[in-house]
Amino acid sequence: MLILIKMKTAMLAGALAAPIMATVFAPTQPQDQDGALRLASTSFSYRAAGDFSQAGRPVEAPLRELRLPADLTIMKRQVTVAEYARCVDEAACPRIAVSAGAQDVPVVGVSWHDASAYAAWLSRKTGVTHRLPTDEEWTFAAAEKARDEATPLVDPSDPAQAWIARYEAESARSRPAATAAQPGGTFGTNSNGLDDLAGNVWEWTNSCFVRVSLDGEDERITNTNCGVRAVEGAHRSYMTDFIRDPRSGGCAAGVPPANLGFRLVAEPSRSVASSVVRNVTKLLQRT
Repeated sequence: MLILIKMKTAMLAGALAAPIMATVFAPTQPQDQDGALRLASTSFSYRAAGDFSQAGRPVEAPLRELRLPADLTIMKRQVTVAEYARCVDEAACPRIAVSAGAQDVPVVGVSWHDASAYAAWLSRKTGVTHRLPTDEEWTFAAAEKARDEATPLVDPSDPAQAWIARYEAESARSRPAATAAQPGGTFGTNSNGLDDLAGNVWEWTNSCFVRVSLDGEDERITNTNCGVRAVEGAHRSYMTDFIRDPRSGGCAAGVPPANLGFRLVAEPSRSVASSVVRNVTKLLQRT
């Protein structure tokens, strides 16, 4: 009898766990627009985010070869107006101004706090931890869509000229003609199967703005400001966390983003499957 119960437990747990875990661990191939993608961890080049200096002068941020500690499960597309509205309807997300019209376009005009509130709400609804990606994770997922954010090489007596050089370099970049949020897929799909990276919606990350001093082999963080976060899109920028309209300010350097939106990553969790097994076991023990 005990053996039979164990066999039933394993079979039912597998049957019940599969559809639940499918919302957490998406296949490595592109899914439909509502899906997520699981990207296998591989090495990638990453230009560190932040403000770097050496001997008191701005320098290029280090270019490193990184590898994420685990596979990355990330939304194929940005969170939409309709999805954010459901969070607002449940009084879990702040109400924001949205343009009347399509509900399946990316939600824009959101602050870091708004995006984080949505992640917390989705985590409660699904039982799976969702959060904004780090700048490193976004860069990895973006693949060829991520720009090498090298600081223009200058050797000024006035360090402010480095910021001017960067601003001019970003001003010269081509911009998407459309400024309003566009339907999913408008700006293409990258080699990892993600839509609309580096389009006209910049995406919030969880990475704080840091100032770093480089002296020889020593790398020392001199300041960490988590009131300012890295945002990624056609170029990397830094925005104050409560800013919803990037044109109103909050950009640490360079040309402001056109729009602020977001997509989330999901953290792998065994708690959902474990809960299913426990519940099935209790059910069978009553029969």
